[in-house]
This record gives sequence, structure tokens and C-alpha cells, in this order.
Amino acid sequence: MLPPGDIRNCMVALSEDEHLLSRLFQYRFEQGGLEGHSFGNLFLAALNGISGDFAQAVQTSSQILATRGRIYPATTANATLTAQMDDGSVVRGETNITASKRSIVELVLDPPTVDPMPETLAAIAQADLITLGPGSLYTSLITNLLVRGVPEAIASSKAVRVYVCNLMTQANESLGLTASQHIEKILNHCGGVKGQRIFDYALINTAPIRPETQAQYERGGQEPIEADLDRVRALGVEPIAGSFVHEGEVLRHDYEAVARVLMELAMKKGSRT
Repeated sequence: MLPPGDIRNCMVALSEDEHLLSRLFQYRFEQGGLEGHSFGNLFLAALNGISGDFAQAVQTSSQILATRGRIYPATTANATLTAQMDDGSVVRGETNITASKRSIVELVLDPPTVDPMPETLAAIAQADLITLGPGSLYTSLITNLLVRGVPEAIASSKAVRVYVCNLMTQANESLGLTASQHIEKILNHCGGVKGQRIFDYALINTAPIRPETQAQYERGGQEPIEADLDRVRALGVEPIAGSFVHEGEVLRHDYEAVARVLMELAMKKGSRT
């Protein structure tokens, strides 16, 4: 079965009762034979076993949970993530890559050529708005763009294409990277679209973060992502700076602020066509 984590999070986000489903799907059993396993992963694994098809399992789960919208994996091919690290070592498998203490230099799929889901390419072609992020730079975002045809479909799309930049750097994946360097890393992994744009805009938080919250993250080596807006413009991407942060027990994007800007961009695009 494909790694279910990102799909599970999409299902939670699109559910009618996001809070309840989030608690349920993130629940991990603490004893017995299921110890350490999350309910959400087991739920998808069971549907995958019944249908024999991961994409069908995702669609069935969406029907059961009455999620708003449709969820398509980039591919259902049996492929393994492989990362070249900054010390020259090669690490295979998402779990091992995430657990590594080294920084990722390049990410590839093994085998390197896998076919996308036709439904995924159709959804990209029909979209009015395409967003990428927030999420782990390599293991959540770039991963999808390694699938043949996906970056090309985004590059040729007439939709408004927006990169939603993370709030903080992430150990192993993006320590020390500025906003523009995040975009550069993404573009460098889209080999088939060199010289073409896959982003029109980038949403970048410029609001300050409380010192005590920042100190909490700094203990793990993380820091706010530098908003080098001029460098982002030099990449052909229009930065949209603003207050997009919500501070609770952990930092999260202010989803209302992000959604408002995204809808404004989509509506502005629609008024011109």
C-alpha cells in the first residue's frame, strides 16, 4: 500500500467534522497487537485490502466519510522514494528518509518513471486554482512532482497556481532555506518543465512569531522561513506577504486568512477570462 499519511490528512481536512475525524484518524493504539498503529492508517489499509486498489480505497473512504471534494493520489504505482543526502549517502524509503539526521540534496523515485493517475491529470487540467503546500518540502510536496506528467500538467494549466510557503524550516528537509530557496528546490525537481512556470504566486508569512513560541522551535533547530521577497520575484513568482500564522500549542497557518487570499486570487483570475 502507498504511504497513507498525506492522504489521511486530506481526508481529515475535507471531512464535515474535521475536529472529530482528526482525533479519530490520528488515534494510536497503545497496547496489544495494534500498538503504535493509527486508526486512520488501519482504516485505509482495510479498504485497500477489500478493494485491492489503493485509489479505489481512497474514493470509498471519501464516500463513507462524506468528505467534500475528491482525493486522487499522484500515482498508484509501486515506487520507492530514494534520497541522496548531503554526505553522499543514499537513503531509501520515506520513513528512513524522515528519520535520517542528514539533509536531503536530491529526491528521486525508484523506478524513476511511474505513470500518473489519469484522474489526477484531468483534475489538474480542469482546475481553476492549484495550490502546493504547506507541507514537508521533499517528502510531501516534491514527491508528487516526481511523477511523470504531473509537473508538465501544472505548467500547462490555465489555473491560478499558488505555492503556500511553510512557516518554519524543518529538520532534515529545509533547515536554513529561505522562501525563494524552497521554490528553487521544487523547480529543480521538475526536470520536464525547465524554464516554465508552475507557480504564479507564493503566499509567505511575514507576521512576527512570539519569542516564546520561536524559542520552543529553535530548540529543535527550526526557525521562521526568511521572506526574501525580491528573490522570489526574480524566480518569476509574485510573492503575497501577510499575516498567515496562527499560534496555538503549535504553529499552524491561519486557514481563514489563507483561504481568503486564495479565493481572491481565483476570483480575480475569473474576472479576466
